[in-house]
Amino acid sequence: FVAGIVIAFSPELAASLGTPGVTAARAVLCSYLGVAIGDLLCGLLSQWLQSRRRAMMLSLSLLLIGLLVLLRLRGLSPNGFYLLGFGLGVSTGYWAVLVTTAAEQFGTNLRATVTTSIPNLVRASVIPLSLLYQQLLPSLGTIETVRLIGLGTVALAALALWSLPETYHRELAFVERDSTS
Repeated sequence: FVAGIVIAFSPELAASLGTPGVTAARAVLCSYLGVAIGDLLCGLLSQWLQSRRRAMMLSLSLLLIGLLVLLRLRGLSPNGFYLLGFGLGVSTGYWAVLVTTAAEQFGTNLRATVTTSIPNLVRASVIPLSLLYQQLLPSLGTIETVRLIGLGTVALAALALWSLPETYHRELAFVERDSTS
């Protein structure tokens, strides 16, 4: 959501917020600098908390706060917008912890497949999100469309995360068994 909607459409979003002159290229740069730092911080946080779920939930909470702040501010300077984009990047920088958690849900016979599939599924989710964005944009406008999709995306992510078991101390030497045989 952040990379595929907020950052990709940052010139339009920024203009709707009264901040002309924002470029997608610079927004991508700032956001991905934040993602790199966030990835490191979330990994360290998960070690300190001894919980991957709590570290990711904190990241999602920061994302929600950052999104709500961004959508409330009007007339920011382009640098202020880029700084908020950097912050959103930090909050979405739980990628390594997400992939680790996904991999730890499965036995050694499926772990590599899951580890490569999950990032592709996450990246592919931008397709329906972009279609939804384009569908809602004419009737709701940029700010409300981003708000609605953002809140929905964060809610779904939190619900999915809530339903996952904690894997931090889990024994990983197991094989998935076919339940039909």
